[in-house]
Amino acid sequence: MAEHERDDSDFIFFMGVYEKHCLAEGQSVRTVKTKRCNIGMFVKWCFANNIVIVGEVTKNIVEQYKADLAGMVNPRTNELLRKNTKRRRITDVKTFFKELTYLEHFEVNPLENLRLPKVQKTVPTAFLTFEDIELIFDQTVPYGAFGERDRAMLETFYSTGARRMEVANLKLTDIDFKKKQIFVTGKGDKERYIPIANRACDWIKHYTANVRPNLVNLKSGLTLFLDNQGMKFRETQMSDLAKKYILKAGFDVNAACNVFRHSAATHMLENGADIREIQQYLGHADLSTTQVYTHVTNVQLKKTYQKSHPAAKSSKKSIASQLSRYNKGGKSYEKAL
Repeated sequence: MAEHERDDSDFIFFMGVYEKHCLAEGQSVRTVKTKRCNIGMFVKWCFANNIVIVGEVTKNIVEQYKADLAGMVNPRTNELLRKNTKRRRITDVKTFFKELTYLEHFEVNPLENLRLPKVQKTVPTAFLTFEDIELIFDQTVPYGAFGERDRAMLETFYSTGARRMEVANLKLTDIDFKKKQIFVTGKGDKERYIPIANRACDWIKHYTANVRPNLVNLKSGLTLFLDNQGMKFRETQMSDLAKKYILKAGFDVNAACNVFRHSAATHMLENGADIREIQQYLGHADLSTTQVYTHVTNVQLKKTYQKSHPAAKSSKKSIASQLSRYNKGGKSYEKAL
């Protein structure tokens, strides 16, 4: 075997070792696939820069990669990579070396002191009022049985605030109608129970009794929500479906399934829910992720304040007329005291 071929296989070998390690640790195939993709992009960058063996990677090398990421463009949007995307790619590379060091393939982790790019804190802007949500639900009516399935799914999104993948992966056995809760597996394979409203339960019961039996086939398994071919919904399918009804209701927001998640969290905060309860409800690992919703409710509060508080609706003209009365009072401030 040529020297260059042996060096190339060095990266590939360690990627295989790391993948098996991640699966042995209980990480999902989905998570491992994402990590493999991000590490693979780093490896391609290394080859393009004449770095052909793992042992050549240093902190300075990854700093160069980090700098190049700053100028990289997302081919789908033709825009610069988002901060969170860059952070995720560097994080996966750093973790790759950390775990290989843990497995004693390296004596010293070369990236131990590598700094990660700053995380991008974004404020959810895709949220609607409860009346808006109801209007979206109404758009399912003309679609008959498929519309009944879609209504049950949208009700589940809004009632539970669950993520797209969490709803897509729901099984019949994950719904506890007696306790009014669903069981989901979220990001990082973290499991949690989420309360679900009576009305959502009623729609799911109707769907499973009257619609799902007509969709089910040998490949359906226990999947709760089935597409038109009786298969589990792909996440992109769910987004397309939700977007269709959102647009039909007359709303053009920059999200689909997350509209219901963001709206649910916002409505609960507006109605007195504690921020830590919302954190548990949404399945956020870090409270700071949940706290962006307090900014949303503050924005909404300001809008409501401007519309509803009598003092906020006072015009400059009325204030000017009041000031003229003070000017005609005839008493100085000192005399008034």
